[in-house]
Amino acid sequence: MDRTLTLQPAVLEGAGRGDVASRVTDDLEDFVTAVPLVAEVLTAAVTVVLSAAGFLTLDWRMALAFLVVVPVYGVSLRIYLPKAARLYATERRLAAERGRVLLESLHGRPTVHAYDMATLQTGRLASASQDTVTAGLRAARSYLWFSKSMNAAEAVGLSAVLATGYWLVRTDAVTVGAVTAAALLFHRLFAPLGTLLLSFDEVQRAQASLARTLGVLLVPAAAPGVRRRPGAVRSVTVTARDVRHRYADGPVVLDGVDIAVPTGTSLALVGGSGAGKTTLANLIAGTFPAAGGRLTLTDAHGTVDVAALDPEVLRDWVGVVSQETYLFTGTLREDVTYAAPGSTEEQILSALRTVGADTWVKALPQGLDTQVGPEEHPLTAVQVQQLALARLALRDPPVVVLDEATAEAGSAGARDLEAAAAALIDGRTAIVVAHRLSQARACDRIAVLAGGEIAETGTHDELLARGGHYAKLWDAWSRPSWLG
Repeated sequence: MDRTLTLQPAVLEGAGRGDVASRVTDDLEDFVTAVPLVAEVLTAAVTVVLSAAGFLTLDWRMALAFLVVVPVYGVSLRIYLPKAARLYATERRLAAERGRVLLESLHGRPTVHAYDMATLQTGRLASASQDTVTAGLRAARSYLWFSKSMNAAEAVGLSAVLATGYWLVRTDAVTVGAVTAAALLFHRLFAPLGTLLLSFDEVQRAQASLARTLGVLLVPAAAPGVRRRPGAVRSVTVTARDVRHRYADGPVVLDGVDIAVPTGTSLALVGGSGAGKTTLANLIAGTFPAAGGRLTLTDAHGTVDVAALDPEVLRDWVGVVSQETYLFTGTLREDVTYAAPGSTEEQILSALRTVGADTWVKALPQGLDTQVGPEEHPLTAVQVQQLALARLALRDPPVVVLDEATAEAGSAGARDLEAAAAALIDGRTAIVVAHRLSQARACDRIAVLAGGEIAETGTHDELLARGGHYAKLWDAWSRPSWLG
């Protein structure tokens, strides 16, 4: 978990919640379950070695007959092991996908209920579960074939021992008692041999699980970055030069973006869906590095690259509030101070006043000590978002990135959140991904993105006067709904 939480966000986002959750739960459990097998394997191995010595004391020719089972076992293992590795790896991957669907359904329960998606999500979970079960059955059938090949090897080996013993008795080389002892000895080897060979199946399953678990640990850790923190004056300018980005092998999302946000000013990013607003905001926030170009932060002591900053100091420079927020289980005091442990009560209340949350917090049954989170005291979407803004106010970074931080609220709630956001960015350098153009209008400047490029920039009034992209967006947004 420690390594997972310190992985680069792009790695985690690429893996998905279900995959990560299965690696630290089901996969680890499968591996731990296989650990006691070590003692059984050691016991079985000692038994086989002693039995082989026993064969030699009876007659070396019967020992050779016993070895007939080796090539049969060898062929079976050669056929089975590669296939089992693929089957178990597929089973674990599909189990992770099932976990993803389940977690998304639970975390998105309000949306599922709001849009009557219960049947749809249940169907998706049933389909993912069916795929997992089918993969498990394929692995089970492969294992059953391997078990039958072991039975065949035992039959061949026992037949070889008896046939050899019969010939040796006919030639008076050994006694009937020696042959009987050899047959009984071989029969007693069925269990330890089975343990040894079946351990390969457990090893394959454990290996598939361990590979996924260790895969997290084997992801190269990010190299230590620049650990310089913002200066005491906390005046920072944000600059982007020729910034380009694309996700994996997908299309270009940003293509040569140039912007500058002077210290203490705010820039709104607007544009149609897929224009690149959130991507640009994430790059400025250092969530993941740009594919090309340069993003810098400049204070009184010099300039640093966003991508070069060490994760431990990055959030001292840039704070982020996104549309998706999470309320942790615990007291409201604990929830607010996640970003700034050790904050005093006065600091907490000051942050809450800044975002307009102090009134309703004081009205809670136990105030700051009220238990919140799942199954605890319920909070509205607006209140949860206000807490997210209060966390950022407590951390007090000089640069703030708000990625549609007011999008989850209704009309009345949006006014409260927009007022809270405006109070938060006052005096800070701010980049705002504006869901509502009323929030963009309140910013010092506006940048309109289209097709991954900056189509136009200016103030609200300047852009309206030009009659370009922004004017069209504003006209469509501000037009009364009854006009169509």
